[in-house]
Amino acid sequence: MGKIENYRDTFLIFLRGLLMGTADVIPGVSGGTMALITGIYQRLVHAISQINANFIIAALKGNFAKSKEELMKWDFNLFIPLLLGIGLAVLTMSKIMTLMLTAYTATTYAFFFGLILASAGFVYKHVEELNLKNIVFLLIGFVFAILFVGLNPVQANHTLPVIFLSGMVAICAMILPGISGAFILLLLNQYEYMLAALNQLKFVDIITFGIGAVIGILSFSRILNYLLEHHKSITMAFLVGLMVGTLRLPYQKIATSMDSIIPVIIAGVIGFALVIILERQFEKYQLQWET
Repeated sequence: MGKIENYRDTFLIFLRGLLMGTADVIPGVSGGTMALITGIYQRLVHAISQINANFIIAALKGNFAKSKEELMKWDFNLFIPLLLGIGLAVLTMSKIMTLMLTAYTATTYAFFFGLILASAGFVYKHVEELNLKNIVFLLIGFVFAILFVGLNPVQANHTLPVIFLSGMVAICAMILPGISGAFILLLLNQYEYMLAALNQLKFVDIITFGIGAVIGILSFSRILNYLLEHHKSITMAFLVGLMVGTLRLPYQKIATSMDSIIPVIIAGVIGFALVIILERQFEKYQLQWET
């Protein structure tokens, strides 16, 4: 692969990071969904599942050649531009989302509704066939999401242990299509607090949340990688059910805050169309990688 192709792929990964980071601060939309739409999902899950502490163990034993060999197994060509994009999007979108959810609640959630609905259709394409087993898992995902979205927020405090645990749980949802990490934070009563922490650069809270997220994602990615490699169809069917079920959240927000139906319909159509456009555009630039 030439330098131009390498630069192009790096830039496209960065764009994927921007989309994932933007989705991750939106209650009801999953960064994992954006990763799936843009064709990077399985590579990402596989890459995360390969991360371990072998390079540290080798270095402590004085075997620096082995340490370097273990470290080079990490997919840095993916992680560096992707994390830069996610980080930039989270820092900028946290301010924008605070404004949008306050001033334009109904239209913002209508946009999310369109995003999720189109994304569910995209994920459905990965279900190999609509047999009884897949239908059962789809219904399980749907019922689980309906019940989950109906839960009342936990009246948790904002101590460092709670923030740490919130990071562990939310990050698992952030890489799983169909479950929004931001919505998990809403249920744990940490969403607005963490948005404020980002806006005000409260580094202790941000670092604590980040450590929890790293531990959570390294643990969960191995399970998810196994499911995608050995039970992909039923996993995707379950995720479709999850995504359709989570539409309850934006629907409720729209119903309780809508002043006019026309802006809501327009926002929903734009969200739906955006997913279709993204899917078609990123299909042209599938990234090459080896497992």
